[in-house]
Amino acid sequence: MEEHGWDLLLLYGHTWRKDYFRCLINFNFSGPHAVAVLDRSGEVHAIVSDPWDAEGLPGATFAPDFSGYLSKFGSARLAIAGKEIMPQSFLPNRDSNGAASATYLVEELRRVKSPQELDRIRQAAELSDRGYQHFAQVADVGMTEYELVAEVEAFLKSNGAEDNFMLIASGGTEVVGMKPPTERKLQTGDSVTTELTPQIDGYWAQICRTLVVGEPSAKQLEAFAIFAEARQAAEDLLKPGVNIADVARVQNDVFRKFGYGEYTGPKYTRVRGHNLGLHPDENPYVLEDVNYIVKEGMVVIAHPNTYLPLSGYMVFGDTLLVTANGCTSLNKTERKLFRK
Repeated sequence: MEEHGWDLLLLYGHTWRKDYFRCLINFNFSGPHAVAVLDRSGEVHAIVSDPWDAEGLPGATFAPDFSGYLSKFGSARLAIAGKEIMPQSFLPNRDSNGAASATYLVEELRRVKSPQELDRIRQAAELSDRGYQHFAQVADVGMTEYELVAEVEAFLKSNGAEDNFMLIASGGTEVVGMKPPTERKLQTGDSVTTELTPQIDGYWAQICRTLVVGEPSAKQLEAFAIFAEARQAAEDLLKPGVNIADVARVQNDVFRKFGYGEYTGPKYTRVRGHNLGLHPDENPYVLEDVNYIVKEGMVVIAHPNTYLPLSGYMVFGDTLLVTANGCTSLNKTERKLFRK
């Protein structure tokens, strides 16, 4: 703050993006908005917009109208982490463009995890393993996607998960991506994919796996072998000093080698991985056009999730801790094409 000439740093959160607020005050607020305010002396204030949050967080200020509260700071030089998602109406009588964005700088501070943060992420990764084992056990012919997700959600919540971000897909070559669950019933021969991401005390870990209902076909096995090679290529490369763009490139190069280069673009895949922490889908994204030098202590998932005409959409990946000389998986789930 001193270096940039900021008098106050605001860390804004809303229902979906609580991470900026929680990187300073790790409180799972329930209201629509919350702001942590840090001044140069190091004093921290919490402003919440829900009376329940004011009861649950001692010392917090209840201010349903943030604009009225923030107006008391007058001409103070503000920086906001999460400015891009903060309603402009929260900054009355002030040119909101005059408030600096601290989003990138705060995210950069968050990328390298402390031992305490890693402990929570390890707990989340362990729970994601158990959650996927439950997923594989209960998935069965005739079960709807939403029933399967409900079973997994109940398991995770009853075993300590604060929340869970989860996508799913089931079917064959017609499936081009994952989504929230539907009423579709699982059928013999389906590929059932999931991205399962439990949260422990604010921190997320993710596992991606594919399960086949029944015996896998030759084409499903062929596709999975390609995914496995792409995942391994990413993990072999991932270490401090590597450009994250190259972590994406080596995955895509495997698909190109087998003649599937057209399926590496945005039409068929969103990202080849992403950072993890207080948000389940943090920057930097693992993409060939994202240049970011990997640091020791980052937590990343590298997943070659995409569509192939052999099998439809498949997913495969673990939560990875970047170590001094490489990376290590925080997941213990077997790396195979599951079958039920």
